[in-house]
Amino acid sequence: MSAVLLDTHVLLWWLAEPERLAPRTQELLADRSRRILVSAATAWEIAIKQTLGRLDCPGNLREAIGEQGFEALAVSIEHALEVASLPLHHSDPFDRLLVAQARIEQASLVTADPRLAYYRINLIPA
Repeated sequence: MSAVLLDTHVLLWWLAEPERLAPRTQELLADRSRRILVSAATAWEIAIKQTLGRLDCPGNLREAIGEQGFEALAVSIEHALEVASLPLHHSDPFDRLLVAQARIEQASLVTADPRLAYYRINLIPA
């Protein structure tokens, strides 16, 4: 299996409520031999929602990502420009960037968002 990119809610569920994830997804994320990516866009989305008081993130996110053996994925110019090629199936800018990153990185996106199925990327149900 190629690299796996986590949607924001999947990362948060894994860190705070892993039982919300399907057993297969829990096994996938626990497998330290897999390349599991967490986008800088996810950290940005979490930071914004925390600032607005709409989200409570457990502990230090950077440390938590490292402790899980996950790899941070920076947002590149190529990722950002790829967003322009996406059809407007989804209006959330963070999700659109994650889709673009999954395409560029040839990664599967782990998500519970059914709207992302409209994009031509490999999805793994959360």
